[in-house]
Amino acid sequence: MLDRSGNLFTSFRMQVAAAGAAMLMLGVEAAWPQAASAPAAPPSSAVQPPAPDPATPQGAPVPSSPPARENPGLIHEMGKLLEKSLSILPPMKSPGETIDDLNARARDAGETLSHMARPASMVTGHAICPVSANGAPDCKRASDTLCQAKGFREGRRLSGDSAATCSAKILIPGRTRKPDDCRTDHYVTLALCQ
Repeated sequence: MLDRSGNLFTSFRMQVAAAGAAMLMLGVEAAWPQAASAPAAPPSSAVQPPAPDPATPQGAPVPSSPPARENPGLIHEMGKLLEKSLSILPPMKSPGETIDDLNARARDAGETLSHMARPASMVTGHAICPVSANGAPDCKRASDTLCQAKGFREGRRLSGDSAATCSAKILIPGRTRKPDDCRTDHYVTLALCQ
């Protein structure tokens, strides 16, 4: 059993060594894109400028070497991502602008409160609801009348009452009652006034 596990460990070590050798063959730049690599020095100790091209005239400027390829890496890419996300967010206001906005909102709220009618109040009384064109009682008009008598502008019925109002003819002995001898009157007894 020990012999078998030893073979596994040896096999693993050989695979790691083979992977390391392959990385060395590919070069360090391919394995570690984050590190900036310096150009390799020429084998001779003195650096010699490139030989002039016979096709170019003597007074023409020598073209510079091609720009180095940018290999940004993870940190550079994360920086670009953060810059994009910051451009999506709205710009922050200065403390002075924030206070000005709050003052404007408070001023608008104060104007809204000042334009509101005075607080509502409940009023009791006894106002008859007139009959509308369709025969139904118009208690809104009675609520308004009750509230206007107390100094308010308009009202809304909260409670009401009804009573039968009959003609004096029904008191005559021996007379038969007719359908139009009595009517039902509706009253507003409690109204919410503004």
